[in-house]
Amino acid sequence: MALDSVSTDNNSLQSICYRRGSLQLLDQRKLPLETIYLEIRDSADGWSAIREMVVRGAPAIAIAAALSLAVEVFHLNAFSGTAADAASFLGNKLEYLVSSRPTAVNLSDAAAKLKAIISKAAATASEANSVFQAYIEAAEIMLKDDVATNKAIGSYGASFLQNQLKNSKFSVLTHCNTGSLATAGYGTALGVIRALHSEGVLERAYCSETRPFNQGSRLTAFELVHDRIPATLIADSAAAALMKDGRVSAVIVGADRVAANGDTANKIGTYSLALCAKFHNILFYVAAPLTSIDLTLSSGQEIVIEERSAKELLCSRGGLGEQVAASGISVWNPAFDVTPANLITGIITEKGVVTKAGADDAFDIKDFIQKTA
Repeated sequence: MALDSVSTDNNSLQSICYRRGSLQLLDQRKLPLETIYLEIRDSADGWSAIREMVVRGAPAIAIAAALSLAVEVFHLNAFSGTAADAASFLGNKLEYLVSSRPTAVNLSDAAAKLKAIISKAAATASEANSVFQAYIEAAEIMLKDDVATNKAIGSYGASFLQNQLKNSKFSVLTHCNTGSLATAGYGTALGVIRALHSEGVLERAYCSETRPFNQGSRLTAFELVHDRIPATLIADSAAAALMKDGRVSAVIVGADRVAANGDTANKIGTYSLALCAKFHNILFYVAAPLTSIDLTLSSGQEIVIEERSAKELLCSRGGLGEQVAASGISVWNPAFDVTPANLITGIITEKGVVTKAGADDAFDIKDFIQKTA
């Protein structure tokens, strides 16, 4: 697969650069001041890159994990086992990669799908190399499919918002980073914003700084400026005032995991935005691929929320700079929060927008998935 086969356009930002046997990840910790790509040689490098936030965003995490193992397998010269041994080897490596970011359901979903492909290949293969080849090809297909999925999310979301708002032009607020840097290309929530801009209906995109790791100020602002989309950065604590002033008509965020009832885990601070939006009668949308939906979880209460290092709050630059907090203070630093479904207007997917129906005004995501399959 050629590197440029996953580009969304000639000027697209790419967090993942891949050719068969070679994977480079854009070190997003260095943005926007430095553009540095790190060479990923195996699944151990992939695990560390995900855990240390070199790459982030649920879709990008899944793709990076899959491809890191594909690169390792491509260069695996001394494997003497059977096809079944190869399947076991790959399965164990995938389990290891899933442990890097447990909240992101896309990662476990990708691992499950890849395991199914591995098992099928092992059942008919006469040698281990055939299983490895099947895995590499499947991982590469995931990379290509992610861009198409994101563009579909952008198209459905832009069309739906225009129908809902009926305005010639309007502004939206987004949180964290959900663009080309969080996916294989184009983005989810930021993909909707890109589509609105290309259709000439976006007045302005507001992005929150997204403390403590500053994905909004470092990454989303970087993408918006790069794409020449009219944009304004705000402090996380300014969102309520922004809504009170009538500056935004909708909020669009991404998702790391969506439960069967629509409860959504996303970057910490999303819940606060949803509460503010509800109070000010502003539409609140989640934009995410169907792979972010976990039907095995009945509600958000079952979603595991990981906690990040205390350094992200104690030091500047999301833990990478000098100490700014008092020595000896304790820290609570959850990476995500869960927004209840009753605060969410709709869930934008690559198959359309999930809306609420029925007397209880609730999402029926399972029915939506079955009808659009």
